Amino acid sequence: MFLSELSIRRPVFATVMMLALVTLGFFSYRRLNVDMYPDVEIPVLTITTVYEGAPPESVEREVTRRIEEAVNPVQGVKHISSTSQEGVSSIVVQFTLETKINDAAQETRAKVSAIRGELPKECDESVIQKLDFSAAPVISLAVRSDTLGARELTTLAEKRIKRRIENVPGVGRVDLVGDSKREVNVWLDPIRLEALGLGVNEVIAGLNQENVDTPLGRLNREGYETPVRVSGKPEEVTAYPDMVIAWRDGRPIRLKELGQVRDGIEEPRSLAMVNGVPAVALNVLKQSGANTVSVADGVEEALEGLSKEMPSGVRLEIVRDSSRFILESVEDVQMTLLLGGLLTIFIVFCFLNSWRSTVITGLTLPISVISAFIIMMALGFTLNVMTLMGLSLAIGLLIDDAIVVRENIVRHLQRGKDHRRASLEGTAEIGLAVMATTFTIVAVFVPVAFMKGIVGRFFYQFGITVAFAVLVSLFVSFTLDPMLSSRWVDPDMEGSEKKNKNVLYRLLERFNDGFDGLAEKYRSVISWALDHRKRVFSFGLAAFAGALLLAPLLGSSFFTTYDRGEFQVNFSASPEAGLEESRGRVLAILDVLDALPGIELTYATVGAGDMGTVREGTIYVKLKEKDERHHTQQELEAMARREISKIPGIISSITEADNLQGASPINVNLKGDDLDVLKEYSEKIKKRMQEIPGVVDVASSLDQDKSEVRLVVDRARAVNVGISTGQIVETLGPLIGGKVATTYEDSDGDSYDVRVRLPESYRRSPAQLGRLTLLSSLPDGQRMLVPLGDVVQLRMDLSPARIQRLDLRRQVTLSASNVGIALGDAVNAIQDAVKEVGLPPGYVISWSGEAEDMAETFQYMAEALALAVILIYLILAAQFESFVAPLSIMISLPLSLVGVVVMLYFTGDTLNIMSLIGLIMLMGLVTKNAILLVDYANILKKQGFDRKSALVEAGKTRLRPIIMTTLAMIFGMLPLALALGPGAEMRAPMARAVIGGLITSTLLTLVVVPVVYTLFDDAVLAIQKRFRQPLEEVLGEPE
Repeated sequence: MFLSELSIRRPVFATVMMLALVTLGFFSYRRLNVDMYPDVEIPVLTITTVYEGAPPESVEREVTRRIEEAVNPVQGVKHISSTSQEGVSSIVVQFTLETKINDAAQETRAKVSAIRGELPKECDESVIQKLDFSAAPVISLAVRSDTLGARELTTLAEKRIKRRIENVPGVGRVDLVGDSKREVNVWLDPIRLEALGLGVNEVIAGLNQENVDTPLGRLNREGYETPVRVSGKPEEVTAYPDMVIAWRDGRPIRLKELGQVRDGIEEPRSLAMVNGVPAVALNVLKQSGANTVSVADGVEEALEGLSKEMPSGVRLEIVRDSSRFILESVEDVQMTLLLGGLLTIFIVFCFLNSWRSTVITGLTLPISVISAFIIMMALGFTLNVMTLMGLSLAIGLLIDDAIVVRENIVRHLQRGKDHRRASLEGTAEIGLAVMATTFTIVAVFVPVAFMKGIVGRFFYQFGITVAFAVLVSLFVSFTLDPMLSSRWVDPDMEGSEKKNKNVLYRLLERFNDGFDGLAEKYRSVISWALDHRKRVFSFGLAAFAGALLLAPLLGSSFFTTYDRGEFQVNFSASPEAGLEESRGRVLAILDVLDALPGIELTYATVGAGDMGTVREGTIYVKLKEKDERHHTQQELEAMARREISKIPGIISSITEADNLQGASPINVNLKGDDLDVLKEYSEKIKKRMQEIPGVVDVASSLDQDKSEVRLVVDRARAVNVGISTGQIVETLGPLIGGKVATTYEDSDGDSYDVRVRLPESYRRSPAQLGRLTLLSSLPDGQRMLVPLGDVVQLRMDLSPARIQRLDLRRQVTLSASNVGIALGDAVNAIQDAVKEVGLPPGYVISWSGEAEDMAETFQYMAEALALAVILIYLILAAQFESFVAPLSIMISLPLSLVGVVVMLYFTGDTLNIMSLIGLIMLMGLVTKNAILLVDYANILKKQGFDRKSALVEAGKTRLRPIIMTTLAMIFGMLPLALALGPGAEMRAPMARAVIGGLITSTLLTLVVVPVVYTLFDDAVLAIQKRFRQPLEEVLGEPE
């Protein structure tokens, strides 16, 4: 071959090429970022609109539906989902993967801006942003103190800690949870307002007029300018009570006459606890595209300096760090890669019994792995679990070509040829077969890299990295290996006997002598198989049929659950629960968690995040190290779920710790138009789901109805006394919900809100609202105070706590988790339950969450598998110049399924993404053995051997490289299959599927493939004889 001949003639040139690959790879590795998974941009926009104080039905009717209808025509829209809850409309617009998200965002903003006039004027501007699925906090901090109060602690966290962390490169924002921000509270007394004839809007206007700092211009004096400013802002909060708000009968009305002024805090809307102790928490979020590990390292470095600056009695600690698991997972995969490589080289050494041959063969591994970093750097990949897992799985593959080439060169040396000639002829003889086996592997990984769907994006880096590394290994096998074989003479190959061989060499000689004896016995086996073709073929069919029957028992799931040493409890209290009620529920859950063995830390938050409410929260639970506890994460989750379910007044679920929204794996969406019908049928389905064993944490998005005080205006009475509906809203809004009248600026230049509101004692019952008074203006100019109860009727109504919509229709989502049952089995059981309940016309069911992702991904994987098989067939047809010969080789594909199913069954794994990727990989791996066997049989037939003799001799000759490469692949993947490190349980099914398939495929291939080869050969001859024309004119020669 040209490359081999060139490398042998010019060894320095070949060496320089290898050094160039290693050098470029090394420098590329140093520049790669580290992350858990590939950074995949998913085209999703969120549209958040605040409509303060509005009930869910008003938010849906006046805001959500109008925005949905506006953005629906935007090009590329796939789904529009929305949630309308008290005071907030949240819309998620999902686009097709091909959509350019920046263009879509620009068009969406234009559509929303165009309908701004149709939305209530009380609405805030809609916030449109790209949804970052990596926007979970990178690191969470907690500040606690025994000496500082809540407000002082918040000030410390906001002014010093938050600002310092925001300067760390890569930090996007820092959110405070459980904070008590300073605020000037103006508590208005409605009785005093009534007595003095003042309306709340007059108070607000008065505060604004007395709280000004405005430039008036400048004075010109003899060529110099002096600015003039009115400075009327109070320098101290104590100045507010004496501030003049209005004049009545010639005397000033001061603020202290209308109520109380307090230098206080904002109404708390969130809380944070660490191990049950109140704290101020800081959740650090990274910028889009920033590296998680780098950001976390930068924050920890900043904390080292901050900790030294903290006042006495203040503790600043890290309560959650997502980068640790990333680093541990990446380090585990790197160790797996190293162990796999060492085991693979050990296998080579055992068979070749020569350290020089082992070095020549083993050099392919580091060169191929290091070279893979070049393509990773060039395409913007990161060092993540997917890319490193691909390399660790490929360890056995990367050395396969070198094993086959070196073994064939050694065989030619043993025939008495010199090293140069043996290297040239040995490489040339096996070259086409090696190329075919490598290209079949590449043909498998390319469809994986270009799978459709979100999962396809995640596996893109995996497929490209492995394909490139395999191609590099082929290049090294055709250049460096022949060159070293021709130059670096092995004394053992020269026939000289080593004196004083050590024990290891003597043991390996015995091993190889035993293997040679096995090869001789294999001659008898293959000869017997060719004489009993029907029995052998029937056995192969029976094994395949047995695998198909066993496969349904495996069950199906999206990913394998594994022990991360952490989990998350998500809960919601009753719809009317306030922050204090939620605090009580948090403490009740913490009591349960504290009683569990193996808990190291709990971090509870309520009201955190952009969509957080005072009745919903999460509790992050960190477990002790595996060797320090006696229960697995899943066992502890089951204990927690059982005890938390006994706590009244909450709905809870337990999910993975990095779950942003606490989303459940199973989401059944019931869509329709009538909310009452949706409620009726969702309750029926919910009850049936709760009866299914293994389906837990069943909850409905409708939740419970929430009480609502509705003020129905009596328009006739209101007109008679000069009161308008708008005036009622303008008066009651500030009094009930509070309104920021102005701001107070302290000596440090920091601004704080001055909020006007009724005291809490006047906001406890609807009856108190009816006694509030409104200031009316009659046509004759008279002003009078009118009790609110005279112009409105107060009603207590029930309304849903939140309303969900999907694709412009209302929906109710039933969420659940699966425990002790495969996800696919749970979905099938729920589908049966829905059929039994039945749905009225116009109402449909759809799926979301992992259930939808699993169904979609399995479809894409089936397409990738079919494409891989087609590409393999085309490559083999081109290699053997026949459309029939590849069929005998590809019989090894279904035979590999036997080992996959049996291995997964005994290891307790399901058919999931990882095991299916392993199955697709097998399609390329298992053909290698058959190619080596059939290719050499064809060579022998051309040399004059009859068919049976050629197959028997090919089997004996190729047995060693087939077993060597198979064992190399198995041992290379063994560390991954054992799942010893953090998160390794998730990756293990891929390696287990490959190992199981390799074992059975190799054993059956060595016997079944020769039989099938002869059956196809006989069929071709029979067809030729029947039609009396050479079939090779149509199909090619069936060799």
